[in-house]
Amino acid sequence: MPINKVLLKEQLQFFPKAELVEMLLKLSKKGHNYDFLLINYLDTESGEQQLFDETIEKLITISEKEFKGRTLQHQRVKMLSASIKCINEFMIEAKNKKLEADLILWVLQREFEQPSKMFGAKFSGYDFKIGLLVKRLIGLVQRKLHPDYFIDYQDQLNVFLAKLHKTSNRINTIKELPQTI
Repeated sequence: MPINKVLLKEQLQFFPKAELVEMLLKLSKKGHNYDFLLINYLDTESGEQQLFDETIEKLITISEKEFKGRTLQHQRVKMLSASIKCINEFMIEAKNKKLEADLILWVLQREFEQPSKMFGAKFSGYDFKIGLLVKRLIGLVQRKLHPDYFIDYQDQLNVFLAKLHKTSNRINTIKELPQTI
């Protein structure tokens, strides 16, 4: 149901300041509300960076957690899903595409540090998930970011693409990715 902002503004004007502060404190207990307040009102200069640092810490925790699965690839797919969810939660409040690209790059760098035998296994869900993340990063770099940032990501993306095409080229998502950017 859409919010009638005029009516809400009129209603809020009658509350004393102490009650408004108490309402804000209750609302800020929910994570996204606090993040919104931090970025837009409390710390407009470094709020996004603080949220970015917290997200990196969450990603580290996720990558250290042991997920259940029959194979290592199954476990890594679950870890990747949790990481993507964490990045998406970050992007709800922070609209900075450069920071989103940095988070995705961070996750991909950790995955490409894995041994080559992780890629190209019979269970292709892992390769597919990695391919989707690489595709998302390419889209951000080519369409959403300023062209000056392209150079920062180009070499790393080409390394990722070369490894994926070498090991997992039987998956359509990876076949559709460019050889280089």
